[in-house]
Formats: sequence, C-alpha cells, structure tokens
Amino acid sequence: MEIYQLKDVVFTFPEQDTATLDHIHLTIRRGEFITICGKSGCGKSTLLRQLKLILTPHGKRTGEITYCNQPLHDMDPRTQAAEIGFVLQNPDNQIVTDKVWHELAFGLESLGYDNQTIRLRVAEMASFFGIQTWFHKSVTELSGGQKQLLNLASIMAMHPSVLILDEPTSQLDPIAAADFLETVAKINRELGTTIIMTEHRLEEVLPISDRLIVMDHGAIIADDSPAKVGETLYRMNHPMFRSMPSPMQIHAGVENDLPCPVTVREGRQWLDAFLQDKLIAATEVTSPVELRKTPAVIQFKDVWFKYEKNGPDIIKDLSFEVNEGQFYCIVGGNGTGKTSTLSLLSGLLQPYRGKVQIGGKNPAKVNAAELFTHYLGVLPQNPQSLFVKKTVELDLYEMLSFTKLTKEEKTAKVESIVQFAELEHLLHMHPYDLSGGEQQRAALAKVLLLEPRILLLDEPTKGLDGFFKEKLAAFLKRLNADGVTIVMVSHDIEFCAKYGEVCAMFFDGSIITSNETKKFFAGNSFYTTAANRMVRHRWSEAVTIEDVIRLCQATATH
Repeated sequence: MEIYQLKDVVFTFPEQDTATLDHIHLTIRRGEFITICGKSGCGKSTLLRQLKLILTPHGKRTGEITYCNQPLHDMDPRTQAAEIGFVLQNPDNQIVTDKVWHELAFGLESLGYDNQTIRLRVAEMASFFGIQTWFHKSVTELSGGQKQLLNLASIMAMHPSVLILDEPTSQLDPIAAADFLETVAKINRELGTTIIMTEHRLEEVLPISDRLIVMDHGAIIADDSPAKVGETLYRMNHPMFRSMPSPMQIHAGVENDLPCPVTVREGRQWLDAFLQDKLIAATEVTSPVELRKTPAVIQFKDVWFKYEKNGPDIIKDLSFEVNEGQFYCIVGGNGTGKTSTLSLLSGLLQPYRGKVQIGGKNPAKVNAAELFTHYLGVLPQNPQSLFVKKTVELDLYEMLSFTKLTKEEKTAKVESIVQFAELEHLLHMHPYDLSGGEQQRAALAKVLLLEPRILLLDEPTKGLDGFFKEKLAAFLKRLNADGVTIVMVSHDIEFCAKYGEVCAMFFDGSIITSNETKKFFAGNSFYTTAANRMVRHRWSEAVTIEDVIRLCQATATH
C-alpha cells in the first residue's frame, strides 16, 4: 500500500527564478526503507520537508502530495505530529527539555496522553533504545550520538507510521553513526515503520536500504535498488558515483564480469572470487606525501582543561606538535575533547595547566586582529556562527571590511572564492536559507578570504557530497603545498585516509596514538576505511579505494 504519493510537485523559494524541486513524481510504499542522496543543494532536504507541512519552508508549491490516499494538507496538525516523525540534522535543534526522561515524554504530553500511557511508552522506548543508564541525566551531559538517539527515541514514543531523517549521522563519529543506523534498521525491520532519509555517508546506509533515490538540480535522476542505481550512475559518469560505497567503486575500477558488491561482506566475497587462480600482487603502501622536516608551529605541552571549576577534566595531559605545512587530522568519538582542543588553539579557551603555543606565542594573549588576519583561520563545527549579514554576498564582503584592500581587489578576491565554492547562484540568498552543505561551503569561503597560514577545520566535510569533497581536498592540498598548516577534526575517515598526512586518535581527553596516515588506518579495526575492512584479509596495508584498485589491476596483469 502507498503511504506517500507525490504527483508533479514543483517548489520554488520566494524571489527565486529556478525551482528547487522540479516536477517530482514519487511513490513510497508502507514499510519501505528509502535513502535519498545527491549533491549538496540538489533539493533533498526541501523534498523531505514537503512531507510534513509544519516543516515546509515558505515558498510556492504546485502539484499534489497524498498521505495514505488523503491530501496531506487535509490532515490536522495533531495527526501529522503523531503519524509523521522527523529527525533533524543537528541534534541540538530538536531537544526542548532539560532531562532525558522529560524529553522522551514531551511529545506524548503535547499530544495529550494520560500519565499511565506516557510512563509505559517512555519505559518501553528507554528499554528499546538502551537509554536506561542515562535516563535521569541532563541533556547537556550527552554526547552528539546520545542526543541523536534521544531525538529518535522521543519521536518513536509517539508510534509514528513514517520516520523521516535529514542526514541524521552528519555530526556523529563512525561508531556512533553505525549504531544509530542499526537502530533505524531495527525500527524498520521489527516495527514496520516506513523510513525516508537523506544521507551523504552511504557506506553504512545502503546495505539496509530497499531503494536509493538520486537527485540532481531538483529532479530525480535515478530510483532503484542501491546496486542498480550504482551501475546507472557509473554508466552516466555522474559525479554522485564518487559517493557510492567503496566496494561499488572498487568493482567499477577493475575490469571484471562479477556481480557488483554493495556491502563490505559482499566486497570480500567479490575480491576472493576475482583473485581466484591469480598471482596476488604484493602490497606497496605509498604515502600521499612524504613527511616534511619542518619546525613545529603548533605545540601542546601537558595541557589540562575543564569548563567548570569543579567539573570534570575535558582535556587531560595533552601533548602533541604539528609541523609547519603539515595536514594533520584528528579523529575520535563524540565528546572526547577534539573541538575543545581547537578552541584552545584559537585562544577562545585557556588551559588551567600546561602550555598551548602557536608560532611560539600563547594564542589567548595575541591581539585578535593580528591572530586572525593572514595567520589563523577557523571553520567552526556550526557554520551558522560565522554568518552576520542578510545575504551570502554581503557576508563575504564583510570578512574583508577591516582590510586595506581597494574595492577592485576585494571584488576580485570574492569572485575567486565564490567560483571555488560554487556559490554563484546563492549570493543573494540569506545564509540561513541554504542547505547544510551550502552553509558549509559559504562558511569555508569566508574563512579562506583572509588567506590564513594556519587553518583549523572542525568537521569541514559535514554535509558535503563526494564531488565537492574532491574539490575541497584539491584546494586544501594546494594550500598545503604553499606552506599552509592544516589541522582538521573529522569523523570522515575516508577523507582523512585519502588526503591527510598525519592522523591522531583522540580518546578520553588526550591523543592516544598518532602516525603517518596510511600506517595509522592500516592498524585499526573500526577507525579505518571500508576499503581496508574489505581487503585486509588479503592486503592489510591497503587503505584507500585507489590502493585496492591499483593492487587488483597489478594482480590482473601478472
């Protein structure tokens, strides 16, 4: 039975000439697990928000949307709230109370359920989601993964028929993301709830999806099983193929007639079949760049930090160095202290013990104009914190308002960065009206305008599609080649493995290990790439998709 039907839906934002959704025809059956992907700004989030009227943005819509064969606009708000659950991209944007137990009960209280029903459903959801151990905690004490799980549980307490998720794992570390998606799969499998979600990280979500829908410029260009959509994108030579799971990309990069794998397990089986009766090539792990012998520009020595005088230590005896011109990646779980470390580096926070030095100086004691003009650039985890003007264009010019450049020089710099970040069609929009990926690009453009020598990036690939990630990587490597030092905190393991020079693992407020990138990822079980998990039984040191393709091709020619 159809739960949603969209017929010729067109949606245009106010004062925009081009439609964000372009003649969408879509049928979603009850109980399906559907994943929607596409380049940032292609209309994914806008499409999801058409499916729950209270979240639909202001603009002009034509066409028809029905829910269970009834026009969606005829459904009363209470029924929509109960029947259609929606999990937002940023977990902090959805939490409304102070305690975990109260957050679980809030939706039910709003719908007017009696106390006994509320207590029963809250207990049931806490058990189902494994929340019992932090049931009485304050929500401010939760990690990003726990907050997102709490959002999911509080929605599921209302027993919705449909669960809509807008890039729910974008702020989660790889292990928390995998746990979250496994819970979503369990909801679909055991409760029969229809799942509709957008996602950029497809490695984990495609194996549990029934259908994959690809959008481009507001239109649906592919809609089928994940394996078939992967083949379609490859034949089209479409940029979105670069976002497909590693086993698919490896299969496409090696000449063979075997079925296309989607999961790591299928990828292992494919590899074993491909290598059968062949002389297997020896692993030759090549570093992305040769480690340079340059002086340390960032130094942490025995650093301790906590937010409250009597609170727990967030940073514990942290010591590390970053050399000038290095691309230094930091990975680790949510809540381990990675973002706090960047705040110490930028001078926003100060340690209560130990030394933080950047270029031999304490950043907290350097004049802000001196520190942030042509020296230190910071891309925060929440890009919205950088936006202060009504349009993207004004925001970019605002960044140069304190410089001594001429009007012509400012225009040239802005035009150059707009071209790089692909912001041409967004210049006259309010920054808050952009998609998550577009906001990330606009914020990065602002930071890069000041031409920093040291660049601190907190989750720079969040919300970005595979195509723009490659553009970003090429730009960062170009900066790197010019001597710019880059420190990047990221949950994007594949990006770090492919482009980083040194990688460090954060755990419990400190760095527990660091190494040259390829060696770092080759030794891990979970904090490693899907490509490595797929081939480690044959080539333990192969880390990237390119490594595996090269080894397969070398084997095939023996």
